[in-house]
Amino acid sequence: MAKLIVVTRDGTEHEIEGDTSLTVMENIRDAGFDELLALCGGCCSCATCHVHVEEGNRDAIPAMSEDENDLLDSTSDRDGNSRLSCQIPFTAELDGLRVRIAEED
Repeated sequence: MAKLIVVTRDGTEHEIEGDTSLTVMENIRDAGFDELLALCGGCCSCATCHVHVEEGNRDAIPAMSEDENDLLDSTSDRDGNSRLSCQIPFTAELDGLRVRIAEED
């Protein structure tokens, strides 16, 4: 298990023990954060698992695919730290990763 820090929309920071066999989205969803809708279940066909990845372990995150980039273009809260959490495998190298759940579109 590795630590994942989730910041909700109201700014509250939560530290959870993440399962390194899951994605960041699955860890957040399984921890009960209702703000992260993840409507497509991780198929990279919506943008309802949009998060902002804080500085830190970003180099350990795989590069963004063209599909992910296109979906993020449809969101109003996109910035340079935007990612779809379903596209980030949560690995031991990401221990301490801090993500903020994006504003709802």
